[in-house]
Amino acid sequence: MALLAVSILLFLAVHLVRVVAPGLRRSAISAMGRPVWIMLHSVLSIATLALLVWAFAEARSVTGMLYNPPVWMSHITLSLMLIACVCLAAAALPAGYIRTKTKFPLLVAIKIWAFSHLLANGETSSVMLFGAFLAWAVVLRISLKKRVASGEVVARPFVSSRYDIFAVALGILIWAAIVFHLHEALIGVSPLVAM
Repeated sequence: MALLAVSILLFLAVHLVRVVAPGLRRSAISAMGRPVWIMLHSVLSIATLALLVWAFAEARSVTGMLYNPPVWMSHITLSLMLIACVCLAAAALPAGYIRTKTKFPLLVAIKIWAFSHLLANGETSSVMLFGAFLAWAVVLRISLKKRVASGEVVARPFVSSRYDIFAVALGILIWAAIVFHLHEALIGVSPLVAM
């Protein structure tokens, strides 16, 4: 569990540099140049994510329960995950109504993913992981809202509602792949078992 806590802190430290230490980030970019900073940040992001995944897998085998969610929560989780997958797809496409209205659909997807998994998982390790991701996404959303207000970030303008159709179709495909194959293959647990 200690390794999971450390890995969560390292992941958040790397991914919240712009929010909590913007001066440090600017200094690093000035000293090493933007391309080197991007490469270094990418390597650290991948490394901390890999450590987090490994630490979570290890912690799952020794963790206790904080609460026992009712079985019907799995239905809510599966439904919410469909919405999260549509938002995830919308984040990768040009702006339709979904992207325009959610403003930052990737963060919406992360928040829904984390929240829905908190509904269905009461293990200490799961609560730590999904709670941290939910808090991280909320902090990033607040930060991005301030950056938009200051003009530092410009939201993508609306392009066409046809991208909403693509986002929904792609989101359903991603959701189906996760539910019927990937979740069990990668995590070792089928989301359909509890149903």
